[in-house]
Order: sequence, then structure tokens, then C-alpha cells
Amino acid sequence: MLGYQANTWRRVTRGLALLALVLLGLPAAATAFAVFVVPQQPWRPTRIQLALLAVVLLGLPATAKGGDKYLIGVGKADITGPVVELPLAGYAKGLDQVGGGLRQRLYSRAFIFGATDTPQDRVVYLVLDVAMGETAVRRGIIEELEKLGPEYAMYNSQNIALVATHSHSGPAGYHNYLLPQIVSLGLNEQSLDAQIEGAVLSIQRAHENLQEGTIEVGRTEVKNGNINRSMFAYLANPAAERQAYGSATDTGMTLLSLRRASDGKLVGVLNWYAVHGTSLSNKNTLVSGDNKGVAAWLLERDMANDPGTAPGFVAGFSQANEGDVSPNVLGQWCDDGSDRPCTLDKSTCEDGTARKCNGRGPRHAAGDNGVESCFEIGRRQYVAAKEIVSAQSSSTPLIGQTVKAFHFFKDMRYFSFPLPDGSLGETCPGALGYSFAAGTTDGPGVADFVQSHSGGANHNPVWRIAAKAIKKPTDRQKKCQGVKNILLDVGEMEWPYAWSANIVDIQMFRVGQLVMIIAPAEVTTMGGRRWRAAVKHAAESIIHDAEPIVVLGGPSNSYTHYCTTPEEYDIQRYEGASTLFGRNTLSAYINLTVSSIGALSPTASMGSLPHGPSPPDNRAPVSLSLAVPVVYDHAPLGKVMGQVLVPPNEVYAIGNVVKATFQGANPRNNLRLERTFAAVEKKQPDGSWAQVRNDSDWFLTFTWKRTDIIWGASIVEIAWDTGDGAEPGRYRLRYYGDRKVSGSGRIVPFEGVTESFNLM
Repeated sequence: MLGYQANTWRRVTRGLALLALVLLGLPAAATAFAVFVVPQQPWRPTRIQLALLAVVLLGLPATAKGGDKYLIGVGKADITGPVVELPLAGYAKGLDQVGGGLRQRLYSRAFIFGATDTPQDRVVYLVLDVAMGETAVRRGIIEELEKLGPEYAMYNSQNIALVATHSHSGPAGYHNYLLPQIVSLGLNEQSLDAQIEGAVLSIQRAHENLQEGTIEVGRTEVKNGNINRSMFAYLANPAAERQAYGSATDTGMTLLSLRRASDGKLVGVLNWYAVHGTSLSNKNTLVSGDNKGVAAWLLERDMANDPGTAPGFVAGFSQANEGDVSPNVLGQWCDDGSDRPCTLDKSTCEDGTARKCNGRGPRHAAGDNGVESCFEIGRRQYVAAKEIVSAQSSSTPLIGQTVKAFHFFKDMRYFSFPLPDGSLGETCPGALGYSFAAGTTDGPGVADFVQSHSGGANHNPVWRIAAKAIKKPTDRQKKCQGVKNILLDVGEMEWPYAWSANIVDIQMFRVGQLVMIIAPAEVTTMGGRRWRAAVKHAAESIIHDAEPIVVLGGPSNSYTHYCTTPEEYDIQRYEGASTLFGRNTLSAYINLTVSSIGALSPTASMGSLPHGPSPPDNRAPVSLSLAVPVVYDHAPLGKVMGQVLVPPNEVYAIGNVVKATFQGANPRNNLRLERTFAAVEKKQPDGSWAQVRNDSDWFLTFTWKRTDIIWGASIVEIAWDTGDGAEPGRYRLRYYGDRKVSGSGRIVPFEGVTESFNLM
């Protein structure tokens, strides 16, 4: 009988070992086999063996695939600023590109990672649907978190990273320095506060749902998702180095899957992929998150219906080394009637300028200012992210439980440091070269400026005179900047306050064997490769239990324009001319991060590195503000607020666009954060109406237009493209507005709703 029991136990435990091999991976299976199967004598389980048996039976999600437990938390909140009457940030078009409405709301997505045994060791990675991480925004976030009390004291300047998706279709006005304010009507408190308020709320939500979980790293290729827009500069890098990578852009996406330990369900993903947020052209006036906003919206919508996903799933599509990377994958063409490719070196057309050289997205033929191309590039990123999530078995778990961060400020004016060859390198006060004004093939610049031009003697002398009139660079600055012929000496311009950043954020995070470079600039493809490789090599000295994995996120924290390789800098195309601190900018960033790698070791404490000099605080009352406030809103005589002026048709076929026009009011009166300006409602079987779409939806647009400046009258158009999976039924459109009452200045909400229509 005893032998029968032993044989039975061995058969059962062999089965359990096989089950462990499938569910838990080889380490657990080996343990089960060694403990339960190998013994041949009659078996009497000890308490320890029974405990190990429980591990096998229960599966313990935290040890799935050998991964360790971390504290994980995700949160999302609305940061949509003023969608009308404020320039959009990114293309620097100023009053030539002013917001006229909303295509898609903007969000802050917060990801908190923490160590389970030392809860004070946490990092906060914020992904914001904006053009750049900004000093003023980051400072405001930290100040507001301090007001929340001791519970949030662990979130501070050391461990908060503010990383932008680099959308060029969000409201401007949140900048700390004068140069970007010049084309943004100064500093706009409403725009700044929207980002701060939403980012803090996203952190609060992530903090409130902190729980133990595992983190897995997966990778795949994004098919035809980007192109190098500055090949002439890229080709200046050593041939052997280029051949080692094969592609002129980084085509891979790296993605973290965050799963809660309680049931293994997915709570969020955070990924890195390099592509500019310039799918929508510089003629677009509707606010949106561009291609990464599309990708996040698609994945969050999709995963909401997945049984393996926890409620409140958040998808962060972070930017990477996109400095020379464009979503306009059909290449650069002359829109001057010739339909020829632009010149490789200067991006010029037949008139000798770069003004008509434009990149073309995958749906360029639609002629819609990049709307369809934007959706397609976003969709391609979504498909790649979904592929990684679905192929969980091929992902690598994070192990080691170490969560660390460091942050300090560095003044880049004449910073001297050793270069790899043993010589001394030096960085310079910030300066922009002539090709900065030429723009890029994603958004051409002005006048007769061209790319790949240092502003030599054959350039228009008018610009040389103008540059000197604004600020003549010192001899030391000119020598330091080398081949860059300086157009704007922004780093030495302090009147009426600083024009650009000289003091920058240097920051890195570590979660297990994953190291995150938080880059303050738009780093080019090869620049990012070199930076990641250097950090990975350095990280091997502090990460011993797994091969380091290194990612780069930016532009973040304090916007410092671009960062090229020295070879690309010498070409002085747009990216090189916009590399503020001179030829050694990349080498300096690598030096500052690699030399600080010890601050990410398991025994290091947060804040162990010197803080460095603080950047100037140019918020109110220092900064100028030129945006005219809303005075009042009136409906024309005989009309009322919210009145339907142009109703929808009675019947539409699925795939058509439904439109309605309302008597409106200025949407700057109320940003309606966490709410909506527009909605689609569907009639339910019981006769009630349910909201099925709002203005976070890519296919529902809200457009505002002023019709009478003196009277303060305006109209609103709501348009719904029903080609995105709309179902047949009875629908109506609703408008939510807020008017400013003349005299009192009170803000009074109102609504408008159309008659119903059939969708067939």
C-alpha cells in the first residue's frame, strides 16, 4: 500500500512538474522535478515540500517566467488646453497656424514603478500628448504634488520624468523661455495649468491603484512606420557604423507589459518608438495627439474589451530618438508643379529654396492635411504594440527588484569634459544656425534659407545683418560652435529674460535590468544608438543578474532642441543647426549620464548626486502674455445659444460624415477637462439616449469659428465620420458649450441637441 501511494505521488508530481514547465517556466519545473520526482523511496512530504507543492499548484503570478514583483500603477487624465485662438506648438508657424477646434483630446499617461521592499524607491514616467517636455510644466507638477501632503512626498524632482509624444498639433503657450513664446503669444496660463492639473491627476490615479505586479519587455518591428528625413547628414556617419545597424532609422518598438500579481491581468503598456509627431501638416488647425495619440486611443479602445485586461488600462506610446525621423514615409517632394524629389543635401526645389519641399505620408493622395496619413501611421504603431502584447511568451521579464533614479541640473555653457579619445571636449551657450530657419521636410521654414548651409558668404547678407542686430555672438561663442554660422545666439540672450535653456535636466531611471535615458533633446537616430550603447556598457558594471536593456525617451523635462552626432553636426542641416550646445553636445550628454551610472546601483539612495544650478523660473509675472482674453459671448438677434443652425440629414449610410452646426460660444470659457464639447448619442431599446462617442474620439471633430468680433458671436460644427465601425441605429448630436456673460463675466453652461437621424 505504501509503495502504491509513493507511485501515485510520483505520477501526480511528474504531472505537476510538467504543468509547472508550461505555466511557470523552466526554473519552477526544475524545482518540482528535483523535489518531488527524483526521490525513489517511499515519500512523506515535509512542510517545506508541501509549501513548494503549493507554489506549483497556485502558479504565483509574480514568479511567472521568472519575473520579480514590482509595485506598478497607471493613470490617465485630460490635459487639453485652449483649442481655439492660440497657436499650435511644434511647427513655430505662429499666427499662421492657430487652433480652430478639436479632433482628439490630449492626455497625460502616468506610469509608476516601485520596489516592493523599499517603497520609497519609485519612479514616475509621464507621457504627455504635447510637443515637448517643458521646465515650466515640470516645475508646476512638482509644486502641486508637494501640496498634496506626505503621501506624495516620494514623488519629486529626482524621480519624475516628463516625456512628450512630440505632437505638433497641441496648444502652445506653456513654455519657460522667450524663443518659443515669440510664436506662441507668450505664456498662456490656461494652457500651462491644463497640463499641470492633468499630469498631477494622472499621477494621483496611478498612485491610488498601485499594486504588486510583474513587468515584461517585448520587442517587434513596426512595418513602414518611419523614414530618415535627413539622409545627407546621416550618411556622414562612419560607413561601418551604418552597416552595423542596416537601417537609417530605428524601426523597432520596445514595449513594457504591466500585469497585476493578483490575477495576471494587464493594467497597462508603455512603449518606445521613434517617429516625429508631424503626420498632420502645418496647415492643420484641429488639436490632436497626432500619430501617437491615434495609436494610444486605438489600443486603449481595443484592450477595454479584452478579458485579460484590467479596468482602467492605460497605453503609453512614448517618443524615442526621433530627431531625424519622419512619419512621411513616401519621401520628400517638391510641391511646385514639378513633382520632383527635393535635393538630397539642401532639400531645395527649382526656386532654390526649401519652402516647397514637403514630406508625404502614406495617404498623401487624400489631400487632407495629413489626416488619413496620421491615422495610418498611428495604426501601424498600434498593430506593433498589439503584436507584442499578444506574444507574451516571447517577452523578457524584469528581474532584480531594483528601482532607482537620478536627476540633476547641468549648465552647458563652456562645460569641459574628457572625450573618448582622451582629448578635452567643450559645450557652448545655446545657439541656432542658419539652417534652423529652413525648417525640415516635415514643415519647411521661411524665405531663402536652406538646409545644409552654414550661412557663408554666398548667403543673403540681409540675414547676416539681422542676426548681428539681434545679438552679435562673442568670439569665444563663435569658436566654440565651430562650423555653425550663428543665426540666433539664444544662449547669450537674456533680455527681457532668457531666450533658451542653458541649464538642462540630466536624468535616468532604472527598473530591474531596464535603464531609461530621459533625454532633454530630440536625439537623432545614430545619436540615440551611440547614447544607448554607451549607457548599456556602463550599466553592465551595476547590473549583474541580466543583460541591461536600454531605452531612450524624449524630448523631456527641459526642451533643448536637437542632439546630433558630431559628424551630422558638421553637415549643418536643420538638426545640426538646432543642436544648441555645439559639436560636442551628444558626447557631453553621454559623459554626464555614464559618469553617473553608480547612482542607479542597488545600494544608491535617491538624491545622492548634487542638485546643480536651478534653471530660471520665467512663469508669471516674468513672462509676457499676448493672448487676448474672451470678453463676452452673444447669440445674434433672434438666435439662442446652442440653437441648431444647420441640422443633419434624416438618413445617412454607414461611412458617410454626419454634420450639424450650432450657435456657439468660445470654448476657452471652459476647457471641459475630463468632459466633452461634443457627443454622439444613440437611442436605446427602452427609448433612452446613451452617449456612444465624445470628443476624445478621432472620428468626431469639433470646429469653432467666430462670426462677429464686436458682438461676440460664433458657431460650432460637429462632424462624425461614421466609417469607423458605426452600427445601424437612431442617433443625434449634442453640443456642450459655455458662454461668458457681458458685464459680470460669469460663465454659464448651455447645451444644444439635434433632431435624431437614422444610420443605415
